[in-house]
Amino acid sequence: MSRSTSSDRPSRRVWLKGAAAGLVPLSLGGVLALPPVRGALARALDGGPALSALNLSGPWLNGPPLDAGGLDGRVVVVCFWTYSCINSLRVLPYLRAWQQRYGARGLTVIGVHTPEFAFETELPNIRQALKDLDVTFPVVVDSGRRIWRAFDNNAWPAFYVIGADGRLRGHVDGEGRYDQIERLIQKLLSQGPSPGAPEALSEVVGVGPQAAPDFRDLESGETYVGYAQAADFVYPGGLRRDVEQRYHPPRDLPLNRWSLSGDWQAGEEFATSAAPAAAVAHRFHARDLHMVLAPAMASRPVRIQVRLDGQAPGQDHGWDVGADGMGLVDRPRMYQLVRQARSVADRTFELQALDPGLRAYVFTFG
Repeated sequence: MSRSTSSDRPSRRVWLKGAAAGLVPLSLGGVLALPPVRGALARALDGGPALSALNLSGPWLNGPPLDAGGLDGRVVVVCFWTYSCINSLRVLPYLRAWQQRYGARGLTVIGVHTPEFAFETELPNIRQALKDLDVTFPVVVDSGRRIWRAFDNNAWPAFYVIGADGRLRGHVDGEGRYDQIERLIQKLLSQGPSPGAPEALSEVVGVGPQAAPDFRDLESGETYVGYAQAADFVYPGGLRRDVEQRYHPPRDLPLNRWSLSGDWQAGEEFATSAAPAAAVAHRFHARDLHMVLAPAMASRPVRIQVRLDGQAPGQDHGWDVGADGMGLVDRPRMYQLVRQARSVADRTFELQALDPGLRAYVFTFG
């Protein structure tokens, strides 16, 4: 995948904006009612149906290609997502619930998989992720970001609600506002010939990494490890680019700062451990800590060990490690490494790669 520059690279941290922005309702007047931020979509499609943009990319997974003609008369929710993004994973229970509940009444849910990292462009990885994440609704692969640009999109996740007439009716960036999205779905379905939608909202409960976040105690933000977007790294001189370097951990790690120890090579997207016992640490304040990780070679999984404040995590272990902190990185994806069962406090996280060849991309929290 050709990488975006830092100036046009989209950010996952849109839940901050999404929580404030909410749903943008669009009048039944069609394109003329679009807010300014949606202007690019109107221009790209020359005033035609928003669903015409789905023809711009492919292939399609979980079913045949869908287009404006095939979706005529149906209400559609288009969701931009990518499989290693924690914000994207936490919306999947809602998309599944809406498809199951309203599919027979005229709703189609479509996922537009637009990757951030190079490994998310590879079809075998995407197919495996759909299986692992129980994603059964149609997904169009948008590795070239053609659909993304046509919608003038700038967030993972982002929802676009399209009426039975093919016109855009509502938009949400980031997590949250699910009740408003579902109410709009119900309203649009009630205007069609199919049986009326139920008035009650869906009861949605996510499991593991797909569980709802704890924003009340979230004081740490997304932190990239690759030098293209790395920030808050603690080491004299910073990261050495594209060369192997032995790093030494600081005596004290301030809150929301991170460090490396042992032998690492920092690349644009990720840093790779070059010897056993290399470690990465982060001082954070959040219920959950995740990392996007991968083995440098698919045939060589990497054993990892997680510590919190120098000890095994015990009851605070995440979905992908045990109480002893042991886990295995066997494919490129997001790994949940900490879920605090006790009151959230400042904690020092350390991940040690017991084998060489661990790629570390980004920390995310929730």
